[in-house]
Order: sequence, then C-alpha cells, then structure tokens
Amino acid sequence: MMDIFKFKSIQTNIAAAFACLILLTAVLLSVMSYQLSASAVRETAQDYTAELINQVKTNIQTYITSMENISMLALNNEDVRNFVAAEDGEEMASAQSVSDYFQSIIVSRKDVRSINVFSYNGQFVSDRSDIELNPNIKLTELEWYKKAQSASGRIVVSSSHVQHIFKDEYGWVVSLSRELWSKDQKRPLGVLLVDLNFSAINDTLNNIDLSKRGYVFIVDNSGNIVYHPQQQLLYSNLKTEKIDDVLKQGNGSFVTDEGRQSRIYTVQDTNFGWKIVGVSYVNELIGNKQKMQLSFVAAGVFCLIVGLILAVVISRHLSRPIKKLQEHMKKVERGIFDHRVPIENPKEIASLARTFNLMVVKIEELMSQIVTEQEFKRKSELSALQAQINPHFLYNTLDSIIWMAEGKKTEEVVLMTSALARLFRASISRGQELVSVRTEIEHVTNYLTIQKMRYKDKLDFTIDVDPGIYHYRTLKVLLQPLLENAIYHGVKNKIGIGEIRVTGGEEDDCVWFQVSDNGAGMDEQAMRSILEPRKNDRESKGVGVVNVHERIQLYFGMSYGLSYESAPGEGTTVTVRIARIENDEPSKGGESS
Repeated sequence: MMDIFKFKSIQTNIAAAFACLILLTAVLLSVMSYQLSASAVRETAQDYTAELINQVKTNIQTYITSMENISMLALNNEDVRNFVAAEDGEEMASAQSVSDYFQSIIVSRKDVRSINVFSYNGQFVSDRSDIELNPNIKLTELEWYKKAQSASGRIVVSSSHVQHIFKDEYGWVVSLSRELWSKDQKRPLGVLLVDLNFSAINDTLNNIDLSKRGYVFIVDNSGNIVYHPQQQLLYSNLKTEKIDDVLKQGNGSFVTDEGRQSRIYTVQDTNFGWKIVGVSYVNELIGNKQKMQLSFVAAGVFCLIVGLILAVVISRHLSRPIKKLQEHMKKVERGIFDHRVPIENPKEIASLARTFNLMVVKIEELMSQIVTEQEFKRKSELSALQAQINPHFLYNTLDSIIWMAEGKKTEEVVLMTSALARLFRASISRGQELVSVRTEIEHVTNYLTIQKMRYKDKLDFTIDVDPGIYHYRTLKVLLQPLLENAIYHGVKNKIGIGEIRVTGGEEDDCVWFQVSDNGAGMDEQAMRSILEPRKNDRESKGVGVVNVHERIQLYFGMSYGLSYESAPGEGTTVTVRIARIENDEPSKGGESS
C-alpha cells in the first residue's frame, strides 16, 4: 500500500492518503444526500402538507357555508324583511318575533356568537333581546359595515377581530356581513351581521398535526392575519412570515432560502377571500429518513474501512519514532523542563525533536519573564489607577467648588464641575489601557483647567500639540503624573506665575510629548536619580514618574520612555517618547469624553 504514495516526506504520505479518503467520502455522501434529500422534501412537502391544508380548507369552508346559510334564512324571512323595510309612520314587524326567529336558528350552534340586523331606518335587533349597543361606537365607521355596503348584497367575510359594538362585550370573532335589499332590489334596507366565535376556527386548526414545528395560519386577501398559532409573537415582531410571497402565490408551494431554517409554504385559496397556509420545516419533511440513515451508515463504514487500511499501513512506519518522541514530551508535560529529546531519524521526526527542544528552552525563558512582567504589570496597573483617582486631588477640587459656590461664582462652579466630570469619565475609558492622543490631550486639558482655577493667578498653561498625531494611540493617563510633578514640585512654591507648557508631535517612528515648567528645576544628581526604581514607593518624588517610565517600556519597548532636562532655577522639561500606533478602532464611549 505504501507503494501507492511514493513520497519521501511522511507528512506528504499522510496528506495524500487522507486526501483520497476525504475526497471519496465527500463525493459519496454529497451525491446520496442531495438525491435523497431533494426527493424526500419534494414528495413529502407537496403530498402530505397539501393534503392536510386541503382538509383544513374543507373544515373552514363548512363553517363559512353554515354562516352563509344562516344569512340566507334571515334574508328570506318575511318578519326580517318587514322589520328593515318599515318606514316612519308604518307599522313595524315585531322586533321580538325577529329576535325569537334568530334564537331558533342558533339554539344548537355553539360556534355562532350572534345574529344581528341593523336597518337604515335606525332600528336594531339581535338574537339576544336584552343586548345593548355600545354608545361609544359609531356603527357606520366599522370595517365590516362599510365593506358590506360597498359589496351591494354580496357576502363579505372579515378577518378575525374583537367585536365591540355591544356594551360590555369584547368577543374575538370572524364576521360575515351583507347588505339587505328590498324585494324589487331597488333600494338597500340595512345590514345583516353574523358573528362566528373565533374559538371554533382556533380549535379546528389546533388539532392539525403538521410535523413537530409545522403549523397552519390564515391570511385574508389584504394580508391581514386571520389566524396564527403564534399571533402574539407576530404582533411583537419576534416572528415574521412571508406574507407578500403568500399573497402572490396561488394554489401551490414555495420554499424559502433560510439555511437550516428553510420553510415550505403550502398555500390553498378559498372562495371567500382567505388563504390557508401550511408551514413545514424542510429538515423535518424527510419521509425516508431511515433509508438515508442506512445509506449514510453504509458509506461511512466503507470509508472507515478504507481509512483504517491506510492508517494501519502508514502508522507502522511512523508509530515507533513518534511514540518515543511522545514519551519525552510527557516528561516535559509533567514539568521536567531540563529534559531534552534525542535527535534521531526519520528526517521529519528529527526536525520535530530539534524544534521541540528549542521550544522547551524558550518556554523556560518565557515562563520566568512572564512571572516578572505580570508582577510588574499588576503593580503598574494599581499605580495607574491610583494616579487616575487621587483622593487628595479630588478633595481639594471639591473644596474649591464649595468655596466658589459660597462666593456665588456660578460660572466658575459650572466650569470646574464640568472639567472634573470629563476628567473622571475619560479616566474610566471602560478598562482600555490604550486611548487616542486626542482623548489624552482632552484629559490633560480638563486636569490643568481644574488646577488653574484652584491656584488662580499662580498657574497658567499652554497646550500646543500637533493635531496630526491625534489619531495615534497612547497609554491612558500618561501625562497627568508628569503634570502633577510639575505643579507640586516645580511651580507651586514659585514666586510669581508658574507656567506649564505641553507640546507634542512625531518624528521617524515615534510620537513625542514634552511637559515644561518654569519652576525651581533640579540639579544633575536629582535628574539622574528621578527615573531610578525605588525599593519603597514612599521614596518616590511626585506621583508616579518611575511608574510612567516603566509602563511605557513595558508596552512599547526599552527604546522608549522619559528623559529630563533641567537646571536649578531654570525649570524642568520632561520628554515622553512612545511608539507610533495607528488608532484603527472607531471612537467609543470611553474615548469620547
């Protein structure tokens, strides 16, 4: 069998063998599944579903026909005709006799809710003599009433609706209405209304078994839902139906293209304006499922046998060196990282062993590096969070707001409160470590605005950052610790106005920022020691300069970070250099603050 695949590479032999196996399996299964599925879906959907829908149509037609017969009995009754034909001053037929006649018609019909006649002379009679019309309803504006008038004596069947023409009654019905005419058919006399309890149709359709998920629904010729088992989901837009396609379809079927949720719609027209629709899911309409399963099993067994033969033959040439390699790997899996795999033939296994040995060495190095970096990162994130929300800064800011409020300085209160809100909102940034330069500059502006209002005439600032770098990304709250140092250790105790200048731009492959002040400055020794790590955080001058420097190098590399220029009495300039990273993500809530 190995002669079939005359390749030197083990990987090529395996690939060729299993490619043939997969190809053979795919061809067999695809051809059989397509033929059997297409045949099963077509036959089952067209025969079984159509037969059920036709049965539903017959049952509903029976209800509608019985309502039509009731209307004909009422139409041909002399008392009814006399009642609606009477004019002012003429003797009118007894409303009680008409009501009794209607009662005799429906006494054995639980599916008929009521029979009513509304004459154009303003009279009304029902099978229930004690019923009253709803005074809040204008009869002539109801849909079934207007359609009966426009049909000129023909029968009109409504969609399902709530009948609210009677006082304190709100039944769910289907209405049959028709206009009553004089014997000579020259003038209309009134409107006959027969209401069928909707529960009669609902009970009929609920008994239809159309697969596990299949169902039947009814629409009228205007696309209004007459009945649907999940009507509330339709009204809530949680479920949709292909109503437009149903209205275009005559008697017949069509299939939707919805992947695994594809449905077959079987439509039957009626002679009273409704369309009865059966919906079945394609994956449930496979009648010869057992036959398909047997075919799939047979094909699977055949492919399995071929695959096993190939696997056994090929594995004999591969299993021995691979098992040895596996034994060595298990030692590393148990945590013995000082173990090395002997490099032996065949060529692929030797290459794999060499690569594995290099990987183990690299894993040892990375594990040590990760432990160190993760510990530092946790400390950095904690320090960054503390730098974002400095309780002492918040207390002083709120104290300043209270002081200005007591002095009726409304505009200053609004300005400082707004700046404080934007400052904290930007510092949240939904857990993002990198934000756009634009967001960082807005954060700096809000922070300096608050500080300027606190220190009044002792502090002024200028921000001159190239807008061309706004779309790059930077660490969140990068410049605030540097500004705090400039204020508290540079210009706070200066006689006269302390000035802080923030600039920024790009050069080569980096983005740079500078924070300059005209404060006290520092000597060479202080400048050299300011970026040296402290054993104790309390030894740190300021609020996190070392942390900022180490965060930059952690995220962007050792070639980036902070550098200082200063001299006693001449102020200090700190330069920040970070890698240039494009801001490809769209602006989010945390960055828009």
